[in-house]
Amino acid sequence: MRRLAHVLVLAATSLAIPASVVAAPAAEPLRLGVGLFQPDKDKNDATYRPLADYLARALERPVQLRTVDSWEGLAKSLANGETDIALMGPWGYVLANHHAGAQAVATILYDGKPEYFAIMVTHPESGIESIADLEGRTFAFGDKGSTSGYLIPLHHLMTLGITPESYFGKVLHTAHQAIETQVTQRVLDAGADYNRNRNAMIAQGLIRAEDSKIFWTSAPLPNDAVALRKGLADDADFVARLRAALVGVGPALAQEPALLPPHYTGFVESDNGFYKPIRDAGLATGKLQARP
Repeated sequence: MRRLAHVLVLAATSLAIPASVVAAPAAEPLRLGVGLFQPDKDKNDATYRPLADYLARALERPVQLRTVDSWEGLAKSLANGETDIALMGPWGYVLANHHAGAQAVATILYDGKPEYFAIMVTHPESGIESIADLEGRTFAFGDKGSTSGYLIPLHHLMTLGITPESYFGKVLHTAHQAIETQVTQRVLDAGADYNRNRNAMIAQGLIRAEDSKIFWTSAPLPNDAVALRKGLADDADFVARLRAALVGVGPALAQEPALLPPHYTGFVESDNGFYKPIRDAGLATGKLQARP
């Protein structure tokens, strides 16, 4: 009888435990990859951590942030499943979409606009006024996953019948920030960049506007994409919740201005079609192969 009473007490105690006390399985963290928009990884991580924390709250799921220091590397990490969500350059996104089915869900806004420009810069004493003056000079592209630093200027040069390796005296590939710095220091004659980066470096005091000049500007290009790896992009409910969270960043900036760097004003919904101009340039340069 004593043993039976003990069993009955245990059973009653178990039944009295509220369901809310039983721990639910922890949600698997989302891995957010961000391109190197700032001069170094530490600053980049600090800049985009508020956005990662905001998404974690909005999606009710942990978000792990990491900076990937090349656009090509970020595209590969999204394609091979190491990254779930990426804030990445347009060409990197197109590569990840073409090779692994990654999908754009939103585009970042800069001063309220979803577009930006590729540029070519030189120092004021170089004597360079146009691309015709670049023959035999040193020229730097960004890494091969960069839209404005590589794909778009390469495409424009090809339309002019120019092969960089034979036209320029020396061709380099380096980071956007290094291109701007080395041009102002007269280490490089010229290089490719994008207007947002040059403006930001001037605003931060990293370079002086009078130490460089723009001599070529592209047509408008779609801004950086928020893209999902294919498996996650197939989850329509998750896509809808992520888009709603991203669109909510703009209004939230009034209370949390650190959510995005200066001049970035939120996100707008977009999809793969918005990045068609980048895809067309990739096909035209042979960097993408047309699908059968």
